[in-house]
Amino acid sequence: MSEFVAERQRTSWQKTRQRLSGLQIVALGAIFPLVILGVWQVAASSGAFSITQLPPPGEVVWATGDLITRGVLWEHIAISVQRVALGFVIGSTVALLLGSLVGLSQVASQLLMPTIGALRAVPSLAWVPLLLIWMGIYEEPKVTLIAIGAFFPVFTTVSSGFAAVDRKLLEVGRAYGLRGTKLATTIFLPAAAPTIFSGLRLGLAQSWLFLVAAELIASSKGLGFLLLDSQNTARTDILFMAIIMLAILGKLSDVLVGLAERRSLRWL
Repeated sequence: MSEFVAERQRTSWQKTRQRLSGLQIVALGAIFPLVILGVWQVAASSGAFSITQLPPPGEVVWATGDLITRGVLWEHIAISVQRVALGFVIGSTVALLLGSLVGLSQVASQLLMPTIGALRAVPSLAWVPLLLIWMGIYEEPKVTLIAIGAFFPVFTTVSSGFAAVDRKLLEVGRAYGLRGTKLATTIFLPAAAPTIFSGLRLGLAQSWLFLVAAELIASSKGLGFLLLDSQNTARTDILFMAIIMLAILGKLSDVLVGLAERRSLRWL
């Protein structure tokens, strides 16, 4: 009985330590944003900048509240999230397929890598005129541009991850009779999984970067549109708000992929 009580106490203490360490991580992560906020407030109040150049944080909060009250902000956020999600899923899916093929096949690598390596160097805005000519001004070119942004980091890391799998593991798998899909899912996928998830996180971050370029394509909604519109109307408070929203959404989406990574790696 005493051993059972002691074990319960140890378990409770471990959970308490985990909660404390989680709070410490959150507290440490909040220090730098608070410092930036303080410096921002001091700089905005010093008189060195006009309110158009650097509005104080309170003005940005007021502008955010105004957009929320009018129901406009959620529309911009929703369409931006939808575009990023669609573009990321399409781009990363194609990248996973081609990256796996290149990583597993020397012939495919020699055939595809030179071309894909050259296309990777093309700036994001260089695709915009071509996509407009091919697809018009609606959602298709925007989602396609984001998919292009997601494709290259995922492709690069997946192909490298599969190519770097220890060939001794393959020999062991073949010795146990594994072939084809079974060999890939049993040996290659678990070994390359950390690299694959790193590529997915990079691709997701790149998707948010390409979102701004995508929403310059005749958009009337979205956080990228808010950036451009606030510049044209000298609403620097809304411009700051859009930048902060992009940072928050990018971080939240990265956290979600990180949670999926930890769960998947536990299963593998």
